[in-house]
Amino acid sequence: MTDINKLLIIEDDLAFASVLARRLTRHGFECQQAHDATQGLLLARQFQPSHILLDMKLAEDNGLTLIEPLRLHLPKVLMVLLTGYASIATAVEAIRMGADNYLAKPVDTQTLLNALNSSQDKGQMAPVDEQPLNPKRLEWEHIQQVLIANKGNVSATARLLGMHRRTLQRKLLKKPVSI
Repeated sequence: MTDINKLLIIEDDLAFASVLARRLTRHGFECQQAHDATQGLLLARQFQPSHILLDMKLAEDNGLTLIEPLRLHLPKVLMVLLTGYASIATAVEAIRMGADNYLAKPVDTQTLLNALNSSQDKGQMAPVDEQPLNPKRLEWEHIQQVLIANKGNVSATARLLGMHRRTLQRKLLKKPVSI
């Protein structure tokens, strides 16, 4: 790591972004915040961060779409994607697109620091807890994978999963079971 760790937080939840900035400033990071995709890309060019925390859901934008342009402009930046809706499918997609790590919200300070201080080797993931996933969590992740494969088409996904469309819609409205 460089002498000065510059962290860009791209997060649309202003309160959460401020909490992250305060927490990480105490741990030696110089923090800047952006609250939408356009501001994030602009600030990345101006601030030249060594680290980026990127929210997956940025109001109307998807944080996944920012990974490649950020990586193009800042090839050595350590990029961590944060999400409130973690799934294996989105984790794989984020790493494939160029994120260095993927964390589910809420995230404790130590886990965040471990991710930000990890090796900058591409695809280096934080240690994964070896506990088996909850069956409801597995079902939710499987549904998400099939939904992504069907490009968001709920009817096609329901047919492939062998369930009624309304049942699938009810399952999609529920938040995922924590890991």
